[in-house]
Parts: sequence; structure tokens; C-alpha cells
Amino acid sequence: MVRSFRLTLAALLFFSSVAAFGQGSYKVESVASPAASDVPKPLLDVLDAPGARVVGDQGALCEFWLRKGIALGQAAGGLGDILYGQLGVGAVVGVMHFASAGADFRGQPIKPGYYVLRHALIPQDGAHMGAYATRDALLLSPVADDTEIGKDLSYAEMVKLSRLASGTPHPAFLVMSAVSDGATFPSIVKGDLGHWNLQLKVAGQSGELPIGVTLVGKWDGA
Repeated sequence: MVRSFRLTLAALLFFSSVAAFGQGSYKVESVASPAASDVPKPLLDVLDAPGARVVGDQGALCEFWLRKGIALGQAAGGLGDILYGQLGVGAVVGVMHFASAGADFRGQPIKPGYYVLRHALIPQDGAHMGAYATRDALLLSPVADDTEIGKDLSYAEMVKLSRLASGTPHPAFLVMSAVSDGATFPSIVKGDLGHWNLQLKVAGQSGELPIGVTLVGKWDGA
């Protein structure tokens, strides 16, 4: 179990719809707020609008809405493996929507629907040390189950909720990426590793924070 969990955390989340899209081109479109029937009102009220819809050669891949007014902390100075320490571990970053079913690196199905995104750090323990160059991730949990929007959850609490998204003992997650030089927001760019990264700008209480999230591609390391 430890080994398979390491493989999950060492991989980028990718979707079965991505396999259909292939490594074609992608663009970002503006999208209105989710319907009130899809997202609980307390969560809907904290989402910034408009959101970002990622579209590939064969249609829409997913949609993102960031949380507005996030309390940004200090950057993790001197820790080169942490990109977005300002977000705070366990904090709600936004909501993601899949219109069609997907799967993660291990083939775990991710059902269509809306998911809360919380910032997490890949653990620095024996099972995960060196699993990936950077530690920032977004763990997915169903909006109907992750209801304490104002509370920063522990890693264990996030994993427990994220298992409801994956339907297995392993969490569903996205790996975060560095923002490219001269980035515009929102945008999607192809990075040095051949992955497609969505670039967004968080509107925090004390300023703005550009972030990147890898959407297309998977880690091919040992």
C-alpha cells in the first residue's frame, strides 16, 4: 500500500478525457459561476468570477474557479521545493469541475462533478522523499462532503475527503507548477516537461499570487 500510495503522489493527475484529446493544443475561455444547484451556497459565495474553462481540440476539459480573498501568508523562504507556501496548507483554493469522467495516474476513476481544491504539500517521509521535484499539490474532494470552507484542514483530513473523490484508499490530486516568465492570466502553456499548465492569479486579501496547475501530462520518472 505504501508503495502504491507513493506512485500516486509521484504522479500528475491526468484524465481519461486527456487520452482522447491527446497532446493537442489547448486554450482558456471565460466561464460564468457554477449553478447554485451544483455548488453549496457557502462555497459559491466565496468563488471569484468569471472562472476559466480549459478547452482542447475535442472540447472542454475542465473548469476552474478560484476562491476570492484568500488570506495569503509569507512565502516559505529558502525552501526551493515549495512553490506556493503563501497559500497555507489545508486552505481552500477554489473549485474544479469535470463535465465527463476521468482517471488518475493509477487508473482511479474520477466521476463528473464539482470538487473543492485544497492546497497540500507532498509529505517528506520515507515513502515520498524525492517523489517529485516540488511538493505543492491540490487535493480534490466532493463539494457535498467538504463543507468547512473557512477551516484549514490537516493533511490526514484532506486525504480522507479526497478518497471520496477517487473512491480508493488514495487521494485524487493535481500537482502545481511554476508560472512561466511573462505569463498572462488566465492562460495555459506547455512547460519544459511537455506538460500543459493552467496559469491563474489568486486574488488574496493582501495582494495577488500567480499560480500554475498541471492539467495534461503525467510524471514518467522511476
